[in-house]
Amino acid sequence: MLAAKLIRAQDIEVLALFFETPFFSSPKARKSAESIDLPVKVVDITDRHLEMLKNPKHGYGGQMNPCIDCHTLMIRIAGEMLEQEGASFIITGEVLGQRPMSQNLKALSMVASESGFQRLLLRPLSAKRLPITLPEEKGWVDREKLLGLSGRSRKPQMEWAKRLNIKDYPSPAGGCLLTDEVFSRRLKDLIAASPHLALREIELLKWGRHFRIGPRTKLIVGRNEKENHTIDALSKDTDLLLRTLSVPGPTAIVLGDLTPEIEELAASVTVSYSDAGNNELTEVSLMGSGKNGVRMAKGRDKKGFRGYMV
Repeated sequence: MLAAKLIRAQDIEVLALFFETPFFSSPKARKSAESIDLPVKVVDITDRHLEMLKNPKHGYGGQMNPCIDCHTLMIRIAGEMLEQEGASFIITGEVLGQRPMSQNLKALSMVASESGFQRLLLRPLSAKRLPITLPEEKGWVDREKLLGLSGRSRKPQMEWAKRLNIKDYPSPAGGCLLTDEVFSRRLKDLIAASPHLALREIELLKWGRHFRIGPRTKLIVGRNEKENHTIDALSKDTDLLLRTLSVPGPTAIVLGDLTPEIEELAASVTVSYSDAGNNELTEVSLMGSGKNGVRMAKGRDKKGFRGYMV
């Protein structure tokens, strides 16, 4: 928002781009753009992002976040859009040193270089601490009116926001699921079991308790009514859905290979997370994957399932 304000103050039109994937979505960006009357375009980059995610050139951060490769991909796509949007250059809101791993000088230079649009990438908030770009060199942008921010503190940005009358801005925390420890662990497990990532399987990573109950078999158990409905809505005929009948309990789904042993284990886990007591024989309905019936299963101490939990 600050970067856009600084550039628009020089009578330059700005179009905000938000790159959407299953790991980050656009509502906050739309709200931010609307609050400063900034036109915004949302671009779905899922296919290219998933291909990059499987084997990022520069590896991952603390979790499954390939920040340098992700930023590079976004700048590359923005550069590819310049002509069709009638645009001359790219700006970002990055601040030198704000993120120690992905926004240090080496990382910022790497992103610019590997995107293929190094000379057209301007970072207005830290421009005075970075090499001069073509927009500055050509006089399209007055470098003296840009900033030289650096470091992890957000106080300078907050002061500039106040000066530029930006009152409603989002928290810097969160936003990307790939930085979340639990989600990343589940994604890593999914990639190991099924390298061909499908959007539905990625969406399911966001819901319920996850158990790897076979090399190619996953069990997901809902934790509340909302998750039960979501799991049900995301199910396919080829999946096995399980529900307890005589007592309140979760909706559970089995994806992948199914054997009698796996079916028995899935039913037992489902009962164990229901209101049935341990060792209480409980009816479980099974639907999908060629089945439509009821079986009896006993609940167990949930500690016994920890070895399966993802």
